[in-house]
Amino acid sequence: MLALALGGFAIGTTEFVTMGLLPQIARGLGISIPSAGHAVSAYALGVVVGAPLVTMLFAKVPRKNVLLGLMVAFFVGNIGSALASSYPMLLLARFVAGMPHGAFFGIGAVVAATLVEKHRRTWAVSMMLAGLTVANIVGVPVSTWLGQHLGWQWPYALVAVVALLTVVAVWLWIPHQGSLGVTSVTGELKALTRPQVWFALAIGVVGFGGMFSTFSYIAPTMTELTGFSDAVVPVILVIYGIGMTAGAFLSERVAMRGLMRGIFGCLVTIAIILSLFGFAAHNKVSAVVFVFLLGCVPTIMVPMIQTRLMDVAHEGQSLAAALNHATLNAANALGAWLGGVVLDAGLGYEWCSRVGAVLAAAGAVITLVSAWTSRRAAVAG
Repeated sequence: MLALALGGFAIGTTEFVTMGLLPQIARGLGISIPSAGHAVSAYALGVVVGAPLVTMLFAKVPRKNVLLGLMVAFFVGNIGSALASSYPMLLLARFVAGMPHGAFFGIGAVVAATLVEKHRRTWAVSMMLAGLTVANIVGVPVSTWLGQHLGWQWPYALVAVVALLTVVAVWLWIPHQGSLGVTSVTGELKALTRPQVWFALAIGVVGFGGMFSTFSYIAPTMTELTGFSDAVVPVILVIYGIGMTAGAFLSERVAMRGLMRGIFGCLVTIAIILSLFGFAAHNKVSAVVFVFLLGCVPTIMVPMIQTRLMDVAHEGQSLAAALNHATLNAANALGAWLGGVVLDAGLGYEWCSRVGAVLAAAGAVITLVSAWTSRRAAVAG
């Protein structure tokens, strides 16, 4: 469990630390902050490509070997990010670093579930994902502070070191595992012929894109709109991480009231939060409250999107697990890009969240259409 959580910690840290260091990356490479935001999109696109690709190509390879290979590739991507001396090199390195992300969590969840008794599988998976939670409370703020004081390259170097430690831990502590058990690639791909799978993917991409259009630029938003100093940005990221932790605990309770009802309610709430975020960001107290909410409410929805995907994928369970991570990072790429477009157009940082509100509202509409068509199909069937 510790080996898997360590990998989750490294992945969670590298995914979100870029957002806290956009001003430093921009100054270091002599580019604009919106251009630096494309590094967020490059990592996210790496996840989108890598998650399903690795799952399908290495379905017959023993799980332990795949986990080792993924962490080695993750190390290469992060050490490349630390050594990048130009903007194109950084984008390439971030893309490479993102490719192992989804597959590591997907395969790691399967491995974690096999290490304990059947009734403790949910606990085992949550322990693996605890690394991601700790990353947002500790890893990202500490790495952001490190990047502010020693240079933006150092957090990526630190993550590369943790990746190597994870390789050693997986080698020593994870027992030999069989393959993913995917008996037919064609069978897995059949999931993509189901309309409800595409609805679930669209809900994730559009709905979460709204949150990422705001959070991708959280550091300059807090310094330029709210008036916090750079030294306070790591604290802001801690508050966001605490919000994510609270959301993870609340998710099951919300889901018990109905999966699609919970997803719709979360998206409406996110739309409201984002529509008000630009105003709230002008006051330090309300800005902190809204950052907490920005971490909490979307996190409530993550397990529900995962469950919905697996429910509607039927025989494509392994691919569905990978697609969940791909979906979230497609949202990450979309949100960061749209936020950059808004800033390049000369609008202020408060407009990133307003664009995000529109996306969240669109996600809520897609959820309603998905639920309606699903009911119609059930009645017809």
